[in-house]
Amino acid sequence: MLQEKVAIVTGSGRGIGAATARLLVGQGYAVCINYRSNRKAAESLRDELEQRGGRVIAVEADVSYENQVVELFNRVDHDLGRVSALVNNAGILLPQMRLDQMDAVRINHLFSSNVTGYFLCCREAVKRMSSLYGGAGGAIVNVSSVASRTGSPGEYIDYAATKGAIDSLTRGLSVEVANEGVRVNAVRPGFIDTQMHADGGEPNRIERLRKAIPMQRGGRVEEIAEAIVWLLSDAASYTTGSFIDLAGGK
Repeated sequence: MLQEKVAIVTGSGRGIGAATARLLVGQGYAVCINYRSNRKAAESLRDELEQRGGRVIAVEADVSYENQVVELFNRVDHDLGRVSALVNNAGILLPQMRLDQMDAVRINHLFSSNVTGYFLCCREAVKRMSSLYGGAGGAIVNVSSVASRTGSPGEYIDYAATKGAIDSLTRGLSVEVANEGVRVNAVRPGFIDTQMHADGGEPNRIERLRKAIPMQRGGRVEEIAEAIVWLLSDAASYTTGSFIDLAGGK
């Protein structure tokens, strides 16, 4: 009997994370839905996936806090088993602003949420996946952004910088653990139809920018989830340190 694969998807109460959790359950994974504050959405998704026959838990944790990340992984160890797949997806976007209007509180808040959390979750995953720690291997997918390439001038250069850090983390860690059975890759979504644009103060941002996208449309969360799940799968067994851009040609 094959051992059940166990996945943690951070920030998975909505959007890309929720779509990924749905797809992973369909692929036979046991899944931990992680959320920071929206308990109702996370538990609703958990109930939906359990009704489809999935083995699913919903765990509250703010991944920018080290103790909460440790508790998250310990809970998964206890309830689902050793993690074999991590999707680092949790992150925040603050209202559009030029750099000359930003203060350190905003910048530090973004980096602790969007960068520190990814590092901490990768650390805990490696300790469970790596052959160096007696693990059986595994795969990590970091959700970056096309903003790491474009810089998002005039809107979100602080957010873009956090995603640039995630690109560096992905490349460096992939080499660090390549011979320990752990693969590390990233997806870089572009203009995806999610609630995040409203968080940034412009719910209709995709419509404003649609004509600048070669494919002339925004992306769907399901399209991002498909790429994430492929990178986690055995079909991508020789893929590490790689990036898939999902931005309609942008």
